[in-house]
Amino acid sequence: MHTKPSHRANPPEDAQRVGRPAFVGEGARSLAARPQPLHFDPASTALVVVDMQNAYASRGGYMDLAGFDISHTQQAVAGVRRALEVARAASLQVVFLQNGWDDRYAEAGGPGSPNWHKSNALRVMRQRAELDGKLLSKGGWDYALLDGLGPEPGDIVVPKIRYSGFFHSALDSVLRARGIRTLLFAGIATNVCVESTLRDAYHLEYFCVLLDDATAHAGPAFTREATLYNVETFLGWVSDVESLARAVRHG
Repeated sequence: MHTKPSHRANPPEDAQRVGRPAFVGEGARSLAARPQPLHFDPASTALVVVDMQNAYASRGGYMDLAGFDISHTQQAVAGVRRALEVARAASLQVVFLQNGWDDRYAEAGGPGSPNWHKSNALRVMRQRAELDGKLLSKGGWDYALLDGLGPEPGDIVVPKIRYSGFFHSALDSVLRARGIRTLLFAGIATNVCVESTLRDAYHLEYFCVLLDDATAHAGPAFTREATLYNVETFLGWVSDVESLARAVRHG
């Protein structure tokens, strides 16, 4: 007689499996994280760097012009730079997401799209005629990745047109074709594009880690805290760059 597997907690055996995906092998690394360590295989892990563009982290970029406090973004820039060093040294796949639209903003959706109504970049351009066509337009300074944080050989850049990097993009295909199952998230903004992409990744069966010290939020500090709570409690794991460095160095 066959019995159905139980999904109820059955310590200690079930407890030992939490944070250890079924696909990881004997050479898996253990990443210190909340709410418990997560085991991952470097070969099936990617660092996803979200929207590290002038728009989000530079004076005179969209977020600055829209009135958001970007004073804390430089800490995220340093965290992303360190995360890239660690990931490349460990031969993790690096994927850059780059947010923006065509020069006519057809990809932004128009008045029939909620994006037209809620995008702060589009709002600022409607309010300030001198900025029309300059914010998050592909090929422009605002759209460009930050100097020194661009892709290197082997890295992948995936354009995106909404908060989530999975919406109408090649991201899922790019990751699955390379056998990626675990995603490490860094970038801007913690509570908007990072969380949106991480949420979609969770529903697409990826194991997700938010590298807290390599992200920057948009808005009051409680928005960051809300995202950390959501990720740790419902969607994945929260860790930091130096914990990642220790994991890939020592296993």
